[in-house]
Parts: sequence; structure tokens; C-alpha cells
Amino acid sequence: MTAQPDTAKSRLARRRGAFRRLPVRFPDSLAARIALTVVLALLLTQAISALVYLTDRSEGPPIHGPNVLIQRVTAIVQLVESTPPQGRERVVRAIDDPVLRVELRPDRPPPLSPGTYAGGRFEGLKRRLSEQLDTADRNILIEIQRPPRKDAPPPPPFMAGDEPRHWGPHVRLSVRLGDGSWLSFTGGEPLPGPFGIVRFVLWMGAIVAVILLVSLLAARRVTAPLAGFAAAAERLSVDGQADPLPEEGPLELRAATRAFNRMQARLARFVADRTQMLAAIGHDLRTPITRLRLRAELVDDPEMQRRMLADLDEMEAMISATLAFARDDAQREPRGRFDLADLLQSLCDDRVDAGHRAVYEGPAHAVAEGRTVALRRALANLMDNAIKYGGGFTVRLETGPDGAHSQAHANALIHIDDDGPGIPEAEFEKVFAPFYRLERSRSRDTGGVGLGLSTARSVIRGHGGDVTLANRSGGGLRATVTLPL
Repeated sequence: MTAQPDTAKSRLARRRGAFRRLPVRFPDSLAARIALTVVLALLLTQAISALVYLTDRSEGPPIHGPNVLIQRVTAIVQLVESTPPQGRERVVRAIDDPVLRVELRPDRPPPLSPGTYAGGRFEGLKRRLSEQLDTADRNILIEIQRPPRKDAPPPPPFMAGDEPRHWGPHVRLSVRLGDGSWLSFTGGEPLPGPFGIVRFVLWMGAIVAVILLVSLLAARRVTAPLAGFAAAAERLSVDGQADPLPEEGPLELRAATRAFNRMQARLARFVADRTQMLAAIGHDLRTPITRLRLRAELVDDPEMQRRMLADLDEMEAMISATLAFARDDAQREPRGRFDLADLLQSLCDDRVDAGHRAVYEGPAHAVAEGRTVALRRALANLMDNAIKYGGGFTVRLETGPDGAHSQAHANALIHIDDDGPGIPEAEFEKVFAPFYRLERSRSRDTGGVGLGLSTARSVIRGHGGDVTLANRSGGGLRATVTLPL
């Protein structure tokens, strides 16, 4: 089957092209890009915090400490006393505002409420105010409204604790003027800002969402080249002939990419050289084998001649298998999409036609990606081993979790079960070694040359999967192949 276009790669290329066309030039170092991302997130946080502060401030009254209050009261009292009696009402109306309510009365003002509290608790404040007014005998009255509960202490004129202290409507300060009239000062009710508590929570939620979105976008832009680097490393483990990774991204990543491409090229040359050397050795061994075969024909002893020819036949079979392995490895079959279920059914049908027991269980279709010819050879080797040592096999394909036939699973599991005697657990890994055989006689009638399982594992691991062996509880051997879909 032909390979379909890599749409994901084309989309990534388009995004990279769009980023290159941006007029903004980002720092070339990865550390500088991370620092820039952090600084931009902090600046955005500060800007939004300042916006909230400026927009959601209460309109009044402002925070008053004792010193500020004493200075304002002193200035107002002195201004009113220096004004002729007929103009004092007009001056008081001009001074009165929502921040500090000012009221002129001809006599002592009535209590704030039946629960008003007044006592010697505020003598220090009175003394400081008298010192500012330069009259020690000035009649000053500070009243504070009692709380609703009788057992609760009266609130102070300035709120205690770490919170800001406000001059509120629950406190009234009255100063007797020289002509017997009284000036009363009370704090106004704070005007609510444009945001209530619910709107404030929503506003803060929106701020967090915006900052999170901007941070994610910035982090994605910084780490996008790392994702491509990781994908290239994963692709190298599956396809040693993959194209080199483009040298893009920050300075550090470009240096790592350059080293990665050099490593990939060296690995490809090493494998190619090893395969070529193996093929050359196998080819050169054919000439002395042919000469030995001619000399064996001249041996007079028939039994000795038969043994010599059998050994030469085995050597030639091993060399032919080695050359076939080297030839197939050097062909570099292109990867493509194919139907794995159809491939397994086809292999089973071929063995049924040859008179062997081969049963397929699994979905009718399962699309995978890989080298079809190489996978067919690897799976055929496993099936032929099951026929040779188990008399037949059952192959089961699973493409979903818990055996469910679903394409949502990342891997496909292929179980090849035979009814043979199985093998010792100590031999599970040894049988995958080249030219290793459990049957020590090396007879071609009882087995091959020992490259079948080695070739199968090499091909399957080249597709990013693996093959393992296990003895079944009911008897027989199970070969499990894992392949990415």
C-alpha cells in the first residue's frame, strides 16, 4: 500500500512558517526565552492588578489616621472661629463633604443613639487636639456608638488590628467654640465601588484565565521545538533511515539537534557497513564450500562422504540465510499504511492451504503503519515455528484495552499460541540469538539454521514493537507481538 501524506508534519511546517513571518524577533537563547516568558507574565499580572485597584476603589471616605484627623479638625475649627458668626454656616456647608461630615450647632449636640458611649478612654486624643488648638480648657467630646450586644466592648474610633483604620459614622467628635456653639465631625458611609463580591470573584477568575492562557501560549512556543526533538528521537528508534531533524529553535536546541543528526548519520553508516560486511563474508564463503564439496565427491568411504556433504549443506544453508537477511535489511522498504488483520488472515490462509492447522481470531480490519513485506516475513517465521514444534497455531489480534476491538488503543497485540511442549523459561531470551537452536543436532530435518526468531525480533523492534515468549498454563508456547498502530 502507498503511504499517505503526513498531514501533521505539513501543519507543523505551516505554523513554523507563520512564526517566521512575525515581525517580532525573539531571543535566540532558550534561557532568555524562558526568562522573557516569566517577565511578561509578571508584567501582565501587575498591569491587571493595577487596573483592578484603580477601578474597584471605594469612592470614600479615604483612610484617616489619628494625625491626619487631628490636623483637619484643627484647621476647620480655626477657620470657623476666625469667620464672623453670620458667615459660619456658609463656611461649614462649603467644608462639609462625604469624607468628613461637619455640622455647626448652637448648643451641645444630642447623643448619637441611646447606646452612645463616652468616657475617659480617649483622653490622649483629646489632649493632642487641645494642644493643636492652643487651648487647654477646650471642651472636646468624643462619642462612639455602642455595639448591639451588651457584652461586647465598644469599638474604638480607629479600627484596631492590621486592617486600615477608618473614621466612620459610628464615631462623632465635637468641639466647643469660643462663642458656645459646637462643631461636630463624623465620618461618612463608604461608597461602594463598581464591583461587588460576586463580580470581584468573577473578575479575578477572568484575570487568572487570561494569565493562564497567555502563559500556556508562551510556554508552548518555547517548548514546541523540544516536542519536535523528542518526536525525532522516537522516530529514530523505529526508522534508522529517517530524514535529519531541521535545525530550528533556540541556540541550545539547534546545537543538540546538530549533534543528534550526526549521531543518526553515524548509526546509519555503522549498520550499513555491518550489513555490507556480513554479506561480503557470506558471499566469499561460497567459493571454499564449493571446493570442499568437489573434494568430498572424491572420498571413497560412503558414510564419511555422506557426513561431509551434510555438513557442507548445513553451512551453505546458514550462508544463504545470512545473505537473505543482509539483502532484506539493505532493501530499505518504505513505510506505509496497511491492514494488519488482513495480513494475519492471509498468512493463516496460506498455511491452511498447505495442510496445517491455522486459526485466526480478531477484528476484520486493523490499520497499522510499517513495512509490509518485512512484517510478513517476521510473522511468518513465528507461525512456521509454531507449526514445526506445535503442530499448528491460533493467532489472536487485540487492538483495544481488555481485548476490546477498538482502534483507540495505541498498540496492537498479536498472540500466536501453539500446542507444543513449550520451552524452559531460561531459554526464552536465548532462542532470539542468531544461529541459536534448542535442538543441538543441527539437522535440517529437525529445524532451520537459527535465524528465524532473530530476524523476527529485529524486524518487529524496527517497527517500535517487541516479541516475547511465554509458556501457556494449559500447555504450549505463546509468542506475543506488540506493534504500534
